[in-house]
Amino acid sequence: MSQRLALSLSTQLSRSLQKPVLQLAGARAAPSLSPPRLTVCVRQQPCRPLSTTPARYKKKSRAPVDEGAAQDIGHEQGDARLACTEEAFDLSVLEADCLKALERLTHELGELRGGGRLAPHHLEKLGVQIKNEKTGKKEWYKLHELAQIIPKGKFMQVVAGDEEHVKTLMSTIRASPYSLAPQPPTPDEPTTITVPIPPITGETRTKAIKAATDAANKATTAIKRARTTHHKKLRRFQLERTILPDDLVKATKLMDDTVKENLADVKKITDSAKKVLDAPQ
Repeated sequence: MSQRLALSLSTQLSRSLQKPVLQLAGARAAPSLSPPRLTVCVRQQPCRPLSTTPARYKKKSRAPVDEGAAQDIGHEQGDARLACTEEAFDLSVLEADCLKALERLTHELGELRGGGRLAPHHLEKLGVQIKNEKTGKKEWYKLHELAQIIPKGKFMQVVAGDEEHVKTLMSTIRASPYSLAPQPPTPDEPTTITVPIPPITGETRTKAIKAATDAANKATTAIKRARTTHHKKLRRFQLERTILPDDLVKATKLMDDTVKENLADVKKITDSAKKVLDAPQ
């Protein structure tokens, strides 16, 4: 009994002595431990591969199409295209302008008949300055407004409406570019001025032919100007896409054919007039 008690006391004494030793050993060994690690959390960014393809987005939902409205728009576009097509093939304005140019050419060439010989219309266009008795100011008139011109063979008679205008009329005729020498009235006919017609020369024929060429050039320019106006209309239809390409080609060809025919008429009329002007009288 005493031996067991003694053994138990010795065991408890040895355990109580080892515990402080172990705590001291742990305290000394603590500084040798490695320091705590600092953990850094890095947020990863999503990586996008290098590419030229654009990012895809969600398609927008389309509103439902009103079939009735779409049909109305289609009918309107069809009507507009039909109207533009009819206007493209309508050459009435172009033909009217060409006809005016031909009529003006015929009139100007008609005034050159006789190889440059003096004609009544040459004197009719002369400007005469007459003093107004009421206002005291001078006013301009055409010679045919103050007198009547009567051709008689190799001379012309200018019959004044007022005897007071005879002197002024003679001065105007003498100053004209036609190299005229008017003869004064006779006592029997105090209002009649006799104007001899100068003979035809090579110089007068040359001037007449040059005047015919100038008149033809004016007519040609007028016709080409009319073509430009119509071509601008066709170009506008083309840019606005209000006419089909095939119709545009046909309308352009029709326009060019019309212009070509009128230019041919200008040449034909002018050539005929030049033959008459250059023919011996």
